[in-house]
Amino acid sequence: MNAITVLTQLLSVLIGVALAPLFLGWVNQCRAWLSNRTAPSLLQPYRTIRKLLHKDAVIAEGASPLFRAVPYLLFGAMATAAAIVPSLSTALPFGKSADAIALVGLFATARVFIALAAMDIGTAFGTLGARREMMIGFLAEPALLMVVFTASLIVGSTELPVMAETLAGRAVAIYPSLAFAAVAFVMVLLAENARIPIDNPTTHLELTMIHEAMVLEYSARHLALIEWASALKLFNYACIGFALFLPWGLAPASAGAEGLLLAFGLLLLKLVVAGAGLALMETLSAKLRIFRAPEFLAMAFLLAVLGLLVRLLLRS
Repeated sequence: MNAITVLTQLLSVLIGVALAPLFLGWVNQCRAWLSNRTAPSLLQPYRTIRKLLHKDAVIAEGASPLFRAVPYLLFGAMATAAAIVPSLSTALPFGKSADAIALVGLFATARVFIALAAMDIGTAFGTLGARREMMIGFLAEPALLMVVFTASLIVGSTELPVMAETLAGRAVAIYPSLAFAAVAFVMVLLAENARIPIDNPTTHLELTMIHEAMVLEYSARHLALIEWASALKLFNYACIGFALFLPWGLAPASAGAEGLLLAFGLLLLKLVVAGAGLALMETLSAKLRIFRAPEFLAMAFLLAVLGLLVRLLLRS
């Protein structure tokens, strides 16, 4: 480990934290355009976070220290995930200490804490949202693990930087196993980030909301950190997809400043395309009823398992 790799590691985290609200703003803007509505500003998520940071927090009387600490834990977990996921370069010293399986566990830990905070106050909406969130996580995490295992069988490692570097160094080829895994991953991404058809991030209808139900009692800086962490989670999932299925463009360990600048430009291009594609899928989809969500995620799990079996049996 030298100073350049440490600097690259810090730069990757800072870029993830800084770009996450911009990526969310781009998705929201594309959704508005596709719905023939006036689009909000691309910088609207930054303005929302800044506004919330300048307000005074209102805490419920029965709130425990856990309720106050969860926003910081949630943001810290997503920032740690950004240090593991190769978004700019594969030279990530921190990525060697935690593989993709540990990354899934990190996402699960963040989910557990936000669910506990939602139930801490004792409101009906918080408990409702926590139950639904744990149900979604219980079904989505196995599918995500199957996607990771499929790619790890091709590469021979579960470290995301190694997986991305190995897949990028191979000749362009169509892997049927990765094709199944890619479809499953997109379905998991939609579910894990409270997107349509599983959840609508812009709704406040009591009977349909999942993520919003858990954060109704938060305000000011606490809500700002939660919103920022949600945007960072979406950014991290997008970069996981890039590392597994579009690994080209990541700067190698030997890259200099020019290589990092090129990788940054390609990352922006990927985010533009991914954000437009995500908005298109959400616009063309209708929100599922809550008891249909297990069927959606079961299909994702079956597709991921099918990809794993194709790799094991057909070696393709």
